Amino acid sequence: MRWKVNITGQVDKKLLKVPAGIFEKTVALIKDISLNGPVRGNWLSYGKLDATRHHCHLKKGKPTYVAEWEVKDKEIKLVE
Repeated sequence: MRWKVNITGQVDKKLLKVPAGIFEKTVALIKDISLNGPVRGNWLSYGKLDATRHHCHLKKGKPTYVAEWEVKDKEIKLVE
């Protein structure tokens, strides 16, 4: 089953400002989530925040880049 991943407008704007490497990692994460679902234990510091929200680190250190997504009605929304 393929999952539908929506990107909020706020995230879309932020993605235009991140370094190229972080952008590429975000695109890879979106593809991985759409193919394999929201639980992504193979990503750096993946964690479940609650029943519907998940996050993982795209880059540790300073600055730190974190992706956060939530599942609603079997649809995934990248929220931060």
